[in-house]
This record gives sequence, structure tokens and C-alpha cells, in this order.
Amino acid sequence: MRILIVEDNVKLAGYMKQMLEENSYSVDTYHDGKTGERSARSDSYDLLILDVMLPERDGIEVCKNLRNDDINLPIIMITAKGEVDDRVAGLDSGADDYLVKPFDMKELLARTKALLRRPQVAFNDLVKVQDLVMDSSKHEVTKKGKKLALTLKEYAILEYLMINVNTVITREQLLEHCWDFAYSAFSNITDVYIRQLRKKLQDDNEKYIETIRGVGYKFKAE
Repeated sequence: MRILIVEDNVKLAGYMKQMLEENSYSVDTYHDGKTGERSARSDSYDLLILDVMLPERDGIEVCKNLRNDDINLPIIMITAKGEVDDRVAGLDSGADDYLVKPFDMKELLARTKALLRRPQVAFNDLVKVQDLVMDSSKHEVTKKGKKLALTLKEYAILEYLMINVNTVITREQLLEHCWDFAYSAFSNITDVYIRQLRKKLQDDNEKYIETIRGVGYKFKAE
């Protein structure tokens, strides 16, 4: 597996590179947004670890540019800002996960493994619920025939909800299924992703995803 790190703190980038290489990953590092984005477009990486505050071009813009061009490379966003709005901005730009500095290298490794090892679920048939169609062979979802621009994590959550249509899914189940490791300290991240999915589904009135207060969510058949 080949990983790209774009981080302007040379020392931190070095620590991350060393840790990942010790765990058998191949790692390249760059220290500005323009070079990092150009490298990410080479289609030779399995994961991008992207800092928000970068010279030349910030990480939010890099992430948006990649997603706008349908580059679905898994992205872990790194930020020194811990406010909820800043985390949401990173996720809204298309990142699959985020880490707030300072963080433990073991946590970065765990999240890296989680994104890289997530199994691809194969279906014999298309999954159709209301006016949504999920095609696992193409890894895409359409609404009334129009393709939705979903990140890998958004797709994974929507996939799990649609497969379990009309079944109440707890936040813990979403965490276990879509993150593959203990995420209890960040359990509110499920709410962030549901908010993103609702925005992309134009689901203002919970036509698709119903909130079951104190429990979790249910994807409605009708």
C-alpha cells in the first residue's frame, strides 16, 4: 500500500512517514498544497493524509478539487483546529476522516488501517429504496437517475442504512461497521456524516433517513 502525506511541518511529516514505513507502508511526503494535489492526481496512491494549513494551497481546497474531479482517494484530514465547525468544514470538503493535532501515532495508524482494509460488499442485484439506486459494481448511488457525489465514508454509511432498510441502526453499529475500530471518543462523528448525507440527498424533512432520538437512524422504505 502506498500513502501520500502532505504536511508542511517537516518534523511531523517525518514522524508519520517513519511510523507508517515501520508498518510496511510505502510513503511519500510533500510540504505544500499545490505539489501535494498534483501528486494525489497521479492515481498511484491508496491513501492521502492531508494537513489543512498548507502553503500555496490549503488542504480544504485540495480536497475539494480532488472530489470535484471524481478522485475518490481516501483522505484523512489533519488540523490544528479543534472546533466542531472546523472539523465539519474538513468533512464537507470530501475528507473521509479527520485528526486534530496533537494526536497519537497509534491513532493515525488505526485510522489508516481502517480506511485501507474496509471490505467491499458485493451484491448480486442493485439495491433500490424509494428513488435511490445503489450499484455496488460501480460503487455509486443515483437519485432519480442522477449520480450523487459521495465520499467513501458517506457511501459506506448510506450502503449500511439502505441494506438495513426500515431497521433502526444505532450509532454504535455505524461506528463498528464503517470505521472498523473503537471510535467511542468521537461518536458524534456519525451525526456529522448523517448531516452531510441529508444535504446531498436533499433530505430536509427526513424523507429518507429518520432520526430515532437517543438511539440512531432508520432508512425508510417509503
